[in-house]
Amino acid sequence: MTVSSDSLQDATRSKIIFIDAPDEDFEPMPEGDKQRRNLSYTTEALQLWFEKRKNVYVSGNLFIRYLDNNIEKRIAPDTFVVFGMSQEDRVSYKIYEEGGKAPDFVLEITSKGTVTKDREENPLIYRKLGVKEYFQYDPTGEYLKPESLQGMRLEQGKYVAIAVSVLPDNILSLRSEVLGLDLQLYPDRGFRFYDPVSNQVLLSYAEAERARFQAELERSFEQQARLQAEAIAEQEKLISQQERQEKEKLAAYLRSLGINPDEI
Repeated sequence: MTVSSDSLQDATRSKIIFIDAPDEDFEPMPEGDKQRRNLSYTTEALQLWFEKRKNVYVSGNLFIRYLDNNIEKRIAPDTFVVFGMSQEDRVSYKIYEEGGKAPDFVLEITSKGTVTKDREENPLIYRKLGVKEYFQYDPTGEYLKPESLQGMRLEQGKYVAIAVSVLPDNILSLRSEVLGLDLQLYPDRGFRFYDPVSNQVLLSYAEAERARFQAELERSFEQQARLQAEAIAEQEKLISQQERQEKEKLAAYLRSLGINPDEI
């Protein structure tokens, strides 16, 4: 089979383009619906929570590149948060172009294909980068033992396990000092971020939209009920006025006949 010089040039050009555009690499997709749903929730919930703080960057499933002279030195956490950085969109987060600022918080959604990397390889990288807190969550409960939600905090250059609390209703809870939030695992709802100050569970975009719609619907019902109550009150007021006027007319008529209505 003969290959033309043009074909070879095209193939070579494609390879060059691929090398020159390392940010176009693709990470493997989540291995199942549970991983995908939790990956979406964890990133969206934190983006919504911190959206009013313009110096907090939240992203997920995005390459973090940490050596400017080696494009292969990269890692892609499922969700990460960087304080002190703008919220502008990035193709990848390059620590060496961000003033050396590494993520403060990382959460990995563990699956069968990532459990070894999440437990053995990633902590070494995150510790070296100075990631203050590293959490792992296994939505299937099959690969991460003994608890499917675990966390570590960087103390004096080493990761120390974060204490797990078991709350009423068998809710598993770990505190993130970096986020100022609790990471909780509900028997019936799965993983959720929780703010103990406002007693509020963080919502995803879809959940927030549903909550907004429900709140507007309830306000509409309340307004309709208020208007109906006002209409009934006004009607009763008119009836009362009519009855009073009729009584006054009758009393005046009786007086015209020489009868005292108060003595009747």
